[in-house]
Amino acid sequence: MAKIDIRRPHGKTVAEARAVVERVADRMREKFGTEGGWEGDTLTFQRSGVKGAIAVSPSDVHVTAELGMLLSPLKGTIEEEIRKKLDEQFA
Repeated sequence: MAKIDIRRPHGKTVAEARAVVERVADRMREKFGTEGGWEGDTLTFQRSGVKGAIAVSPSDVHVTAELGMLLSPLKGTIEEEIRKKLDEQFA
């Protein structure tokens, strides 16, 4: 399994950062059919072939994911897309 681990600092309050993560999660649900929910300040998500979490702290957003065998070859592309979205939302 390929693993993704990305941290991005932010200058928002935890509530503002959570709202951004929620919007991103809504798009993930629509586009990729992910399921999940909040556990404290961590949004967990999963679907066939991927399981992960987006943790919000007062200083950063931490994205972790494990990709199954079919998605592992796409790790670089997936990481690039995550970084792009984080830059757009938290830069």
